[in-house]
Amino acid sequence: MTEVHPPLDWPAYRSTALRAPKRPAVPLRLTSTELTGPVFGEGTVGPLDHDLIQAHGGDPLGERIVVHGTVRDGDGRAVPHTLVEVWQANSAGRYAHDADRHPAPLDPNFTGVGRTLTDADGGYRFVTVKPGAYPWRNHDNAWRPAHIHFSLFGRAFVQRLVTQMYFPGDPLFDQDPIFTSIRDPAVRDRLVSRFDLSETVPEWALAYQFDIVLGTTPMEDS
Repeated sequence: MTEVHPPLDWPAYRSTALRAPKRPAVPLRLTSTELTGPVFGEGTVGPLDHDLIQAHGGDPLGERIVVHGTVRDGDGRAVPHTLVEVWQANSAGRYAHDADRHPAPLDPNFTGVGRTLTDADGGYRFVTVKPGAYPWRNHDNAWRPAHIHFSLFGRAFVQRLVTQMYFPGDPLFDQDPIFTSIRDPAVRDRLVSRFDLSETVPEWALAYQFDIVLGTTPMEDS
C-alpha cells in the first residue's frame, strides 16, 4: 500500500504541508448511501460534452488528440454508464481560470473541461488538444509535465477517483514531485498514457489510450 499510494504529506510537494490531514483516518461503516450512489443518468451529459474541440464553435489552437480507454473495477469488470470528467490547460499551458495568471495566452475557443458517460463496455472517449507544460512555483524553475485531470465516480461514492493522465516520454517527469510521489516506478507508469495508432483520426488527430481501474477508497492505517 505504501508504494502504490503517495504519502499524504510529501515535503517535495509543498502544498501538502497545509492540505494533508494531521490525524489518522477513521474507517466508516458503509451504508446503503455509500454503496448505491451517486447515480448519473443520460441527461447529465450533453451530446458534445466529450468533444472539447467543438464545444465553443471555433477551432482551438494546438495539437488535436483523442483520449480513450476503459474503466474497470478491481475485479476487472467493466464499469458501464459512469461519469468521467476531465479538465486541463490549453496548448500553451494555461487554464481558463481566474487563478491562473502566468503569461501564456488564453484560447477563446477552449475552456479545457469535458464530461462523458462510459458505454456498456466501460469505454470512454474525449476529443481535445494536447495540453502544454506550465510553471507552478513549487520549487526553483518548477514546471508541471503535460497532463489531463480525471474525475470518476464509479458505481458508488467509495470508488470516487481523482487522478492525472500524463503523456509518454515527457522530459519533466523526474523533476515533478506530484508524479514522483509514487515511489514504485512500475505503479507510477500506470499514470502515463499509451500512444495508440489504431485510434488516430487520419490527417486530423493522434490518439492516446488511458485505462483506469476503480477500487475502494483506501484508508490509512490508524
